[in-house]
Formats: sequence, C-alpha cells, structure tokens
Amino acid sequence: MKPLSAFLILLLAAVLEAGGDAILRRGLHGHDLTVRLGLIIAGGLVLTAYGVTVNLPPWDFGRLLGVYVALFFVVAQVINRAAFGVTPTAPVLLGGALILSGALVMTFWRA
Repeated sequence: MKPLSAFLILLLAAVLEAGGDAILRRGLHGHDLTVRLGLIIAGGLVLTAYGVTVNLPPWDFGRLLGVYVALFFVVAQVINRAAFGVTPTAPVLLGGALILSGALVMTFWRA
C-alpha cells in the first residue's frame, strides 16, 4: 500500500473513531430520550465503520500505530474544540507534542 493511501485511510479511521466517540458523548448527555437513543445508535454505527476501516487493509498496523495515534490526537482535539468548545490546555498540548514526537520515532527510525 502506498504511504499516501495508508495515511488517508488512517486519517479517515481517526475521524470516525473520534467522531463516533463525540456522537456517543452527545447521546449520553442529551436531554430528550429519543434524540439520545438516536445519537447512541449513530455513534455505534460510526465506531463500527471505524473498526472496519482500520482493520480491513492488509497492513502491519503495529508499524503504523504511531501515525494513527498522532492523527487521533489531532482529530480529537479539533472535534473537542468544535463540538464541545474545549480548548486544549498547556498540559494537553505538551502531551500532544510528546505523542507527535513518538509517532515520528515509530515511523521514521529504521533499526
């Protein structure tokens, strides 16, 4: 699989996972029971799509895990800001920098 294709699939998986989590969160903390149930079901479907997306390609996921975790961190922070109005704090940003650093090590270090 070409690196760009793998990156785009991992990006899609991160959007589906973080998005599905956000949808479930909205469903769990909503007020109207019908809306809550709809969001919980929708979140479950989105998370299922994530599982299929990340596990269907024939790749060494362990090798790509660093890229995935970094993408998930970035996407989760964007969704957290956009959907819930939460701006990352200094400790979150520092931890994120460590996550991104680890992803670079896992991706580019050739032993």
